[in-house]
Amino acid sequence: MLKFSVCIEALYNKYPFIERIEKVSAIGMKYFEFWGWGNKDIDAIRSAKDKYGLEVAIFGADAGGPLVDPANRIKIADGMKKSAAVAHKLNCKRLILTTGNEIAGVSRDDQHRSIVEGLKIAARIMEDEDLILCLEPLNVLVNHKGYYLATSNEAFQIVDEVGSPKVKILYDIYHQQITEGNLINTITSNIDKIGHFHFADVPGRHEIGTGEINYKNVFKSISETNYQGFLGTEYWPIGSDDESLKNIMEMTKDM
Repeated sequence: MLKFSVCIEALYNKYPFIERIEKVSAIGMKYFEFWGWGNKDIDAIRSAKDKYGLEVAIFGADAGGPLVDPANRIKIADGMKKSAAVAHKLNCKRLILTTGNEIAGVSRDDQHRSIVEGLKIAARIMEDEDLILCLEPLNVLVNHKGYYLATSNEAFQIVDEVGSPKVKILYDIYHQQITEGNLINTITSNIDKIGHFHFADVPGRHEIGTGEINYKNVFKSISETNYQGFLGTEYWPIGSDDESLKNIMEMTKDM
C-alpha cells in the first residue's frame, strides 16, 4: 500500500500552519511533512499531530551551510544533531537535505567530493540516531538555477560513495521529469537508494492530471517494488486541495 504524505508547505497553505495539520486529518490522510524546522513551533506541531493521530513523514534538516563548501563541514555535525533531536521529538524517521548552489571557480569534482565528505559526517550521526537522511536533486532548468545537484545519476553515485544505509535520495518526480525523464526505469532500478518521493505534474508543478506525467503508471511501478517509504505531495493545486488529494486516493486505492 502506497503511503502519501501531505506537504503542508504547498497544500492548505492559505491556512495558519498548525491548522493545516487539522486539514490533513479531515481529508482522511495519515501523514504530513514540511520544510525547515528552524522557523516552526515544534511543540505545537507535536501537539497537533498527536491530537489528530498523524505521523510526520519527513522534514528539512539543518546542515549549518551548503554541502558543496568544505568550509561548512565543521558545522554539519552540530546541525545534524540538532535536527535529529527535533526528529525524535516529532517521532519522525526521515530528514531532507540539499547540497546548496554551485560555487563559482570551484570544480564540480571538488564540490562533489565536499558533498560526499559532508554526508559521511552526517551519516555517522544518522546511524547513531537511527534516522534516514534524504539528499534531494532539484531541476536547474525551471526552478532552481545554479543548484549543484540535478541528475539522478550523480545523486545515486553520491549515495554509493557515502556507503551508509542511512543516506538515501529524495527522488522528486517533478524535478527529474524536467531534468531527464526516464522516470520508471530510473526509479525501479534504484529503489533501494530512494528514501522518499516528492511529486507534482509537469509543467506548472500542479496536481497530477494537469500535465504530461502518467502518474497512474508511475505509482503502479513504485507499488510493485519493495519501497516502504512515503510519497510527498509537493504540488500547488490549481483546483481544490481536498479534491486533488481525493483523486490521488481514488487512483491508488488498489496499489
